[in-house]
Amino acid sequence: MTTIDPASEQSAPRFVRVTIELVAEITDEQALRDAALAQVQDDEYLEDSERAEALEAIEIDPSGSLAHFIDPVELLGAVPGVELASATWESAQTEYDPDDETWEEHALGE
Repeated sequence: MTTIDPASEQSAPRFVRVTIELVAEITDEQALRDAALAQVQDDEYLEDSERAEALEAIEIDPSGSLAHFIDPVELLGAVPGVELASATWESAQTEYDPDDETWEEHALGE
């Protein structure tokens, strides 16, 4: 029988992958675009090349606009004992039918 020392278990970092899938309906594409453009223009931490890339993504597709409002730091910032180690996300247009019971299976590629 193996025993685990609780003191040593607490000192070792534990990583947890959290997967979240959201489907958002864009009800006012122009309002979303304008808000995303303003956010990118006001972001003092973006380098010029990153800003240009972000502005292009916003102009091409509303999902590019939405991506600028996803903030994993804010999502976990108030959780005690947790520090965000890494985050990646993407947004893309999708076909969605809330009445189709098999939609989730199709979305996952099954």
